[in-house]
Amino acid sequence: MRDLVAVQDQNFLAFAGTLTEQEWNEPSLCRGWTNKDVLAHLVLGLQLPVPRLAAAMSRHRWSFDATNEVLSREHADRHAASELVDAFDRIRVRPRGIGRLLPTPLMLGDHAVHHLDIALALGRSDVLPSEIANAVLAVETRIPNPFVPAAARARGLTLRTTDTTWSRPGNPALDVVGPADSLVSVLAGRPHALPRLTGNGIATLQNRM
Repeated sequence: MRDLVAVQDQNFLAFAGTLTEQEWNEPSLCRGWTNKDVLAHLVLGLQLPVPRLAAAMSRHRWSFDATNEVLSREHADRHAASELVDAFDRIRVRPRGIGRLLPTPLMLGDHAVHHLDIALALGRSDVLPSEIANAVLAVETRIPNPFVPAAARARGLTLRTTDTTWSRPGNPALDVVGPADSLVSVLAGRPHALPRLTGNGIATLQNRM
């Protein structure tokens, strides 16, 4: 799994290197966040010291979401996008702080989903290699995640991708079919890609979001 994280991070860096300053400042699929904010969040997720996180949470009534939002935006404001890309490349090899606490499968999912938060918002699809997309879908549907309840959203649904070999059996009357990157993004709680999915299970999936 660590090898897949390395592949995904290299893939993200290649993608990030193609973005313009204007594209970094455009809205991402994370509500209220620019693409640069998402990038800053990824960098912090690899290195933020646990004591600093705890201190920041104490100032925001122990809300992880509020703390995450403030810290990510502050970090984005202090650094150019190119600096953040370089930092991600440098730190990903040896994460520290909270970056050492996140289980490897969840880190793979986190990095891939945020890659899509930027790419899909810019109208770019097919940015995940099939092996990465398949692995992330397996993580989303099998491993409970306290931050992203994808497994609960997928419960009982028959899921199948149209561009990779991945599928998961469920209620045949509740099927959801579509491109792997769209399925990854929707299960992570992003409705943006719902129009790219089809099947009788769409309404159920949408209600769970």
